[in-house]
Amino acid sequence: MDESMASLKFHTSERNMIMNISEKFPVYNDYDPSITFRCVTPGEGRVIHRFFDTSPFSPSGRYLGLFRMPFENRNPQPGDAGEVIIVDLWEGEERIVARTCGWESQVGANVQWGASDEELFYNDVDVTTWQARGIKLNPFNGMTKMMETGIFMVSPDGRTVATTCPARARRTQIGYGVMLPDDQVPINTGLPDDDGLFVTDTETGDGRLLASIRVMLEELHDKGKLNLDDYREGESYGFQCKWNPQGTRLLFVLRTFSKDHRIRKNHVITMKSDGTDIQLAIPSHVWAKGGHHINWMPDGEHLTMNLNIDGQGLRFVKVRYDGEDLHKLLDEVEGSGHPTVHPDGIHLLTDAYLEDTVAFGDGTVPLRLVNLQNGSERVLARVPTKQPFDFTHRVDPHPAWDRGFTQFAFNAYVGGTRRVFVADMTGILD
Repeated sequence: MDESMASLKFHTSERNMIMNISEKFPVYNDYDPSITFRCVTPGEGRVIHRFFDTSPFSPSGRYLGLFRMPFENRNPQPGDAGEVIIVDLWEGEERIVARTCGWESQVGANVQWGASDEELFYNDVDVTTWQARGIKLNPFNGMTKMMETGIFMVSPDGRTVATTCPARARRTQIGYGVMLPDDQVPINTGLPDDDGLFVTDTETGDGRLLASIRVMLEELHDKGKLNLDDYREGESYGFQCKWNPQGTRLLFVLRTFSKDHRIRKNHVITMKSDGTDIQLAIPSHVWAKGGHHINWMPDGEHLTMNLNIDGQGLRFVKVRYDGEDLHKLLDEVEGSGHPTVHPDGIHLLTDAYLEDTVAFGDGTVPLRLVNLQNGSERVLARVPTKQPFDFTHRVDPHPAWDRGFTQFAFNAYVGGTRRVFVADMTGILD
């Protein structure tokens, strides 16, 4: 694909107007997409939205909260600063609202919105103390509030931030966790009681450890879900955490490494928002069959995931928060990417990795809309994600809905850099 902007087929006219999106943003028509989508970062580039489980759209729908990397050809070093930006979808304008040293290659600074357009959250690092902290910013007047812990996901009502330890996350996988000097990154051994799932009150900024990894493992041991002796050596860390849509339960992805780091176990643990009722949703031996990207379903009681539960390859699966009723949603449709189930319970939106069998083999991947009732599938668009550096810098589309579920945003690698696009789904789900 020609990397010049002239070859990108950006146009100022279109087949169907995207609601509330300025015509200043060019339409992208490469590979003849079946829906309309616009590039909302057509200028400097190096921009991503966060992840597939939070919306980059502000509560009003007018703004996108995004992150601009300072470079794309090397991994970040401690002290490297990127930019938090907002894009005004109505006016077609982009504005830098903050600079931050608290970012990572895959989800940036975890930029996301709170309860209103006046609450934008992101991670930062104080380079004098090397402390990672979350920031609540009013992007219109510049007022900030510091959180005692970092930020991974803000609750649906905007009142509580949940996070794993942003400093330790890099111990689980390169490309994740804020960048600190090596001697500032704690190492967990055995059953840590000072690391786990943290929560912070977004009004006061006060944070606390909701449930330690020790408490999680001990409670699951008492319930007969795992053997505590398997965790007394080696290292265990929190990788990701997510609120359910109702804000009543949290999931926590725990990664445990053997003493020599040759074996990694992944577990999905859930609990109530007060840290009680700790359950094992996906045990490590089930995940080990092959799988990735757990997410809550709309009912807040079940989760979905790509999982190979019967040796037939990745499929979209459903499981209750306590591990009961694990089953495939569809027998024949292959799983891929970062799946999200629409509130109608019928449609599943996902992307793919370049190595997935559903990818096109030429550096492009599909944005897929799967009907969970009849198993039909529609490729909404074919988007380029291949970049010339390394796997740490991979570009995942991470399709993420707006709050009205009429549009979604995604990342792609276009014109020699990463950019963010917004797709119009008007009429597609009717």
